[in-house]
Amino acid sequence: MTTLKIVDLHVSVAEKEILKGVNLTVNTGEIHAIMGPNGTGKSTLSQTIMGHPAYQVTSGHIYIDDQNLSEMTVDQRARAGLFLAMQYPSEIQGVTNAEFMRAAINARRADDDQINIMTFIQQLDEKREFLSMTEEMAERYLNEGFSGGEKKRNEILQMMMIAPKIAILDEIDSGLDIDALKVVSRGVNHMRSNDFGALMITHYQRLLDYIIPDFVHVMMGGKIVKTGGAELAKKLEAEGYKGLRDELGLDITLTDEDADSGVLGK
Repeated sequence: MTTLKIVDLHVSVAEKEILKGVNLTVNTGEIHAIMGPNGTGKSTLSQTIMGHPAYQVTSGHIYIDDQNLSEMTVDQRARAGLFLAMQYPSEIQGVTNAEFMRAAINARRADDDQINIMTFIQQLDEKREFLSMTEEMAERYLNEGFSGGEKKRNEILQMMMIAPKIAILDEIDSGLDIDALKVVSRGVNHMRSNDFGALMITHYQRLLDYIIPDFVHVMMGGKIVKTGGAELAKKLEAEGYKGLRDELGLDITLTDEDADSGVLGK
């Protein structure tokens, strides 16, 4: 079993504190969802886990098993088994999707255990077809000219090919129509096993209709304020965040959209 453990994490961006004491443990074999109002720090958490230099850890720790992530570079974190499906994937000219994925796979393997090209192509074709992606997409430059839905599918394809231990999925459902959402969800569900865990960041209950989480965490004011099962997301869909804020006695200002009931399903 692999464990991602976050202990009393405080993070600042441009000298403004965003995360104010996050505690969270994600094990392989588990799917966790993080929900919360806009600006509460959900994406900051994902970027900090992967080591984005703009996010400064001012106190607290993040571990993968017994390794302290603060002592690891971004590529070392990826080699240790972490993966981030980004909310806004970058476009990179001159590097094809296939080249990128093969390099990423081999970076996690020993020099004398590099993936055979025919094995790679066979696996790529199987997973590409599973996600209803065309053969031509593998030879296109990484995300260049891709629609929003194609970029999200491509992130899931990368995850399936790289096979990380813990995946952080930052709003993989954002901007997807229902058909694309079903395809992306199918990819995540296909990965579910005792060797894989995921932390999904989302605004929308609809994603959790297709990927049933083991745990739902609600972030407000830069920390996790409540944890429950899949039923917690349904409660938020029905009642919005205002009821939970008032129930917990939190001094947090919400936008009208975040406060209203039912907004999470839109």
